[in-house]
This record gives sequence, C-alpha cells and structure tokens, in this order.
Amino acid sequence: MTENTTVQAALVVDHVSHVYGSGPSAHHAISDLAFSVQPGEFVSIVGPSGAGKTTLLRTLAGLLKPSEGAVIVDGNRITGVPPGMAMVFQDYSRSLLPWLTIEKNVGFPLEGKKVTKAEKKAIIQESLEAVGLGGFAKRYPWQLSGGMQQRVAIARALAYRPSLLLMDEPFASVDAQTREGLEDLVLKIRDTYGMTILFVTHDIDESVYLANRVLVLSRPPARLAEDIVVNLREPRDQITTREDPEFIRLRGHVARLIHSGGKPE
Repeated sequence: MTENTTVQAALVVDHVSHVYGSGPSAHHAISDLAFSVQPGEFVSIVGPSGAGKTTLLRTLAGLLKPSEGAVIVDGNRITGVPPGMAMVFQDYSRSLLPWLTIEKNVGFPLEGKKVTKAEKKAIIQESLEAVGLGGFAKRYPWQLSGGMQQRVAIARALAYRPSLLLMDEPFASVDAQTREGLEDLVLKIRDTYGMTILFVTHDIDESVYLANRVLVLSRPPARLAEDIVVNLREPRDQITTREDPEFIRLRGHVARLIHSGGKPE
C-alpha cells in the first residue's frame, strides 16, 4: 500500500501503471504512481505536455483499467466508475446535451437516483444557485457563453452530490477573465460542500492558486516527481494571493520542475 495511507483516505493511488498497446510499439503512459488524498483536500496535477495527466485522471475515474496497481476510493478498490464520484471535462460543449434545457442538463445525473420530483427540483435549483445561474434554468446551452456553459457542467456535477470531484483541464477553453471567475467559483464550492477535488491543469499559476497540494509528474512514463504542499493564506483572491512571495516561490519551483521534465534542477 501507499506510504502514509490511512483508512480514512478519500483516494489511494496504489503503484498504478498504464500501458497502451503491447510489444515494441507499447506506450508506457504512467509508471508506478503512488499517492493518497485525504477528504476535503484540493490537489492539482501538473506536468510536461504528454505526461499522462489525462490518462491518470481517466484511470482514477474508472474509465481506464490500470495495467498494474490499484485505485482505491473510500476504502474500496474500484473496477469501474465508483459511486460518489463526478467528473468535469474540458470540452463543455460536448458534455452538455444541446436539446435539453439547463435545468434538465443539471438534473440528468439524478435520473438513476431515488429522489422525489420535489427533491430533484430543489437539488437542481440549489446547484444552479451555487454556480450563479439560478435564473437560467429554462435556457438552452447554446444560448449561454462558454464560461456559463462550463458553470452548467459544474452544476451538473454538484447535483450528483459527489464526495470526490475530478476535473480535467476544465477552464482551458475560456478566456483569462472568465477563467479567474471559475477558479474562485470552484474554491467556493469546495468550501461550501467540503468535497475532495483532483484538478488536472497545464496552467502552473492555476495549480498553485487553487490547491492544498500540487503533484508534479515527470515526462512519460509519468512518475511522481514531487508532492508539493501549498501553504497560502486563506481566503485566496486573484490579486493578493498572486502577489504573495510564497505564491511566487511555489509557482517558480513548479515551473522549474516541469521545464526539467520532472527532475530537480
């Protein structure tokens, strides 16, 4: 088992490797990754391009079976998509159903749950209010901006009431100002709902700004280059936090690791 793992861990990645294909043409995407995440933690995952970040996240979500090792969620080894987990993808335009209204998109994950119509309506409204879209329930995705569509995708994940939220570069397709607003929204949601979040990003500043810990991956086959604890003053904000000397030091350290392919310089 992973070192320092406790039974209370929300997630344990137990020496996971993933290989695409076989023989001489096999691609070793990730190799012997081991770490754990405690309930309520916000963990960012960064690394060089092609470092296997998305492969790792899809393995954690149960969408890919690891070639070696195991993924353990709430003490249970997963063999598919585990209950209590939700995922927000980068491409919100494909994840939303354009023929459904916003409220029906948000309520989609509740179709298989035993909730009354009144409970479902309340959950949908609360989730939309949480992302600032309480007045847009009857609109359709194509009537909203890109940033608003991604808020809908986040609201849909919230409606599922996950204990573990995986986010795969969710803000990569929006402009810088919208991105800042979405970053602060996710921090607010984390604080409000107390959920555990794993957040894959290419943006070094974003990884430090959001997280309690930053996991830096090496070049493929991806290994854990460093597990960095982020101790920044709370609450965080886009100006004061980014001016903090500790923020500047941390983002420089992460940048040097990534530029060296995950090897300390």
